[in-house]
Amino acid sequence: MEDKHEDRGYTSISDHGLIGNLRTAALVSSDGSVESYCVPDFDSPSIFARILDKDKGGHFSITPAVDFSTKQSYLPSSNILQTKFLNEGGVVQVADFLPRQSSTNSGHPPLRWLIRRVEVIRGVFPLKVQVAPAFNYARDKHDTHILPDHSVPGCLDRTPPHNKALFVSENLSLDFRYISESVIDGVPAPEVDIQLLDLTKRGHLGLSASIDLNLIEGQVVTFVLRSISPSQVKRDLESQSPGLGMEQALQKVIPSPKVAEELGIDYKTLVSGASKLRAADDPLLTAELLSELFTTTNQYWVNWIRRSTYTGSWKEAVNRSALALKLLIYEPTGAVVASPTFSLPEFIGGGRNWDYRASWIRDSSFTLYALIRLGYTYEANAYMDFIFERLKHKNPDGSLQIMYTIHGEKTFPEEELLHLDGHKGSKPVRIGNGAIDHIQLDIYGELMDCIYLSQKYGRPLSYDTWVAVRELVDYVVKICNEPDLSIWEVRNKHRHFTYSKIMLWVALDRGLRLADKRSLPCPHRNEWITARDELYEQIMHKAWNKDLQIFGQSYEETDVLDSSVMIMPLVFFMNPSDPRFLSTLKAVLKSPERGGLTSNGLVYRYDVTKADDGVGGEEGTFCLCTLWAIEALTRAGEYDKGMLSKAVTMFEDFLQYLNHVGLCTEEISTSGEALGNAVQGFTHVTLISTAFNLSRTLAKYKV
Repeated sequence: MEDKHEDRGYTSISDHGLIGNLRTAALVSSDGSVESYCVPDFDSPSIFARILDKDKGGHFSITPAVDFSTKQSYLPSSNILQTKFLNEGGVVQVADFLPRQSSTNSGHPPLRWLIRRVEVIRGVFPLKVQVAPAFNYARDKHDTHILPDHSVPGCLDRTPPHNKALFVSENLSLDFRYISESVIDGVPAPEVDIQLLDLTKRGHLGLSASIDLNLIEGQVVTFVLRSISPSQVKRDLESQSPGLGMEQALQKVIPSPKVAEELGIDYKTLVSGASKLRAADDPLLTAELLSELFTTTNQYWVNWIRRSTYTGSWKEAVNRSALALKLLIYEPTGAVVASPTFSLPEFIGGGRNWDYRASWIRDSSFTLYALIRLGYTYEANAYMDFIFERLKHKNPDGSLQIMYTIHGEKTFPEEELLHLDGHKGSKPVRIGNGAIDHIQLDIYGELMDCIYLSQKYGRPLSYDTWVAVRELVDYVVKICNEPDLSIWEVRNKHRHFTYSKIMLWVALDRGLRLADKRSLPCPHRNEWITARDELYEQIMHKAWNKDLQIFGQSYEETDVLDSSVMIMPLVFFMNPSDPRFLSTLKAVLKSPERGGLTSNGLVYRYDVTKADDGVGGEEGTFCLCTLWAIEALTRAGEYDKGMLSKAVTMFEDFLQYLNHVGLCTEEISTSGEALGNAVQGFTHVTLISTAFNLSRTLAKYKV
């Protein structure tokens, strides 16, 4: 069958929610399309990337076949996403999640399934379902089969047969299954007919699957998409041949729950017996299993957020940010991805399109800072274990990488995918990140600050780990006068960036504090103190522009304003009431037309027309920088209540730029459009930090 539906076009970056299972994550648009999904891990090749190519990127859509309006939200205190479609004729609800077993079910293997539950709440609703995978970033061909689904009890006795779709590519295979049921007595379970769909004219490299549904109130269909092993693919294909194996024969005689009840048979016992013949990650598919997965997944998220110790203002935004950050953790190693998406543009039509599906030391350290502030020490300890493992395998010169893959590897090759259109034509689409080999010396400050904070609230350092940490501080002493490429990952010349120098000072300072507070042996204490103090004096002399009364972006370019220097009071480098910092803060808060970096209460990183970063092109305001400026105002507000009032106004204004489900991207355009990768961990981290400190300051001064 050929798709005759109208070309949908691109959905804005902000019009998406995120679901995940601490292995990978998926973006779901407000009109019911899975737009971005990498299997099985965050950094695996995509099977759905419609957000980067509307024609051939791949998608899994559940869309009304009639005019509709849409509402999308998370279940309370959960990462289960709910989308409602409404019109005069009816209301349908789609619940999307990647299942998480609760701690009590930890003996079960993780089910790497994408589950979409569709239920009509009122009236009648026609729906069009399309499953159009595009394997390996839409580069690999695949074969598609419609065949009986032997994972559903009694499938062989049904008329029409209970089928599933099987998608087979060279390196990955998927099957698409369903369970139909009714939740209202007297309403029959809906019939589902999977058909082949031909999207090859749009650039797809294999056939897709399609279903036309016309559901009435009380009818439910739950779809499951999962990756399967080569052995299971072989078994599924062989099952089409005459002659059934023992497992299929057993399934054939399993009655439905209703028939079992009439016969006096314990249906659950029969199903359990059949399940024992299957692999642990391939259980029989039943309505009861899907209901249990929904319940345990929802309970997992509710229980997790209940552990938050946050009691300040803006709690709803803080909790949603915490839940978003949890989605960025790769559970097997404890690593934290900067973002679960890749190559979403920082400016529509521009080339600033990067892959953030790796674990930056900088981003991860700030993430752990935020989670520790909320009482989540388990995550902090897990990430510290990940980092301490990296400390055992430092580079030959004693340095660390600025980032590692979520598996702890040191290579993340950058590649341009020229066959993909890019979001709204923003090319090139990139996977991997060439910045992995960059020299960005600020990372040592962020890491040491994170280690220091984790020692206050997490597991104490062992002696061997302390030795590794102090070796890292010794390395900082050696390189603190070297130039680098710094936090913004410029792609041309090394410079003495002010932000990097501040964070190198932080590394030395936190090392000294750790040694003092834990009474740890510190053979080079005097060298650390000398290096720290000399670095401070150096910053005050070489980064300061007397004429402009600002700290410049680098020693070489003190006339270029950079909002990253707002970090000074946040890391206790400088008192927020210091005249030098205040004059810099006030300069940043001026409009670009007046030489500043703030537009409509939102802050740019720097003026791209004045600062040569080796990338070129335009970009939006940077959410991280906006929040740093607000937090700097908060600190200064302890001495100037007018600044504290301005901090509150800016923060509450910023919250209006969160999307409909409370998520942040990396940047915001001058027209208010969300830009960059979504969800951006750095933004949510800083939102939590800003809310925490602003709320605490307001309570302290009873403002």
